[in-house]
Amino acid sequence: MSNDVIAVLNDLIETCKDGEYGFRASADHVLRPELRSLFELRADECALSAREPQGHVIDLGGEPETGGSTLGAVHRGWVAARGTLVKHSDLAMLEECERGEDAALDRYRTALASGVLPESLLPIVRRQMAGVQRNLDQIKQLRDKLRESQ
Repeated sequence: MSNDVIAVLNDLIETCKDGEYGFRASADHVLRPELRSLFELRADECALSAREPQGHVIDLGGEPETGGSTLGAVHRGWVAARGTLVKHSDLAMLEECERGEDAALDRYRTALASGVLPESLLPIVRRQMAGVQRNLDQIKQLRDKLRESQ
């Protein structure tokens, strides 16, 4: 049972690290200072979010993940490539952040649906998932606003 919990928590840690790295990569490619600041803030929040499940993995006797997933690394490579291809378009970076947050939301839903997390961890996972949803909603709003202005 604890191995299953550790696996789910480690997946969420990777998700948080993917978000951290993805937001930092996007911050490097946007032109608007307010987007850069927002992405850097979101990256910091993702880094903090990773620490919480890392502590629980240690408490369960496991080895917590410290980096992102392979899929996340591929996505960050695509962010960099797309940023170069479209001349670091802020809209393109918002769209890529939206894709990343959609993927993160799916991973949180999967974790909650797994049925292996103890009751004591469910509020943490739900809170973090709500944060991902807020990020996603804000990114979509900014994306739509930017589309309207072009």
